[in-house]
Amino acid sequence: MTEQAHGDPDLVFLRALRRGQLVTGTVIEIAGFGVTFVDIGGFTAMINIPELSWRPINHPSDVVTVGQEVTAEILDVDVERRRVPLSLKALQDDPLIQLQQRIGQAVTGPATKIVPFGAFVRVEDRSDGFEGLLHKSELAGIHVQVGDLLTVKIAQVDTMRRRIQVTRRP
Repeated sequence: MTEQAHGDPDLVFLRALRRGQLVTGTVIEIAGFGVTFVDIGGFTAMINIPELSWRPINHPSDVVTVGQEVTAEILDVDVERRRVPLSLKALQDDPLIQLQQRIGQAVTGPATKIVPFGAFVRVEDRSDGFEGLLHKSELAGIHVQVGDLLTVKIAQVDTMRRRIQVTRRP
């Protein structure tokens, strides 16, 4: 096995990598199924959609472009399957933690989606901003459509479940 490892540059490279290590590479492909492939020194590693950003995204091209140089954290090294999953978001602060500090503050944002159990309201002033759920019980007596501006208070931020609850109550 040792002789084989010396003859296979990929195995030698993989065995030198460690979980938690930072690597810099170039985005070489964004696959149709959402995985981003990154060349890290001649070996192709991957970044799955949930590891690209803390913020909601529709497609990896919202975050990275082919040819872009990125620095990422190694999540695992699977020598047998020759896979190295990476994370960009591991190197970023979780913006929901900052949002937690705004619990009780009033914000005005557009209704982004109407669902049977309420309405989602954007609570950050940016196109990829987080949305909070305004429960249907708080919509009694008012008609809300997508795009309507609502003033709400941030009531709860659950960083584990990635959910935000807003209220119209004082």
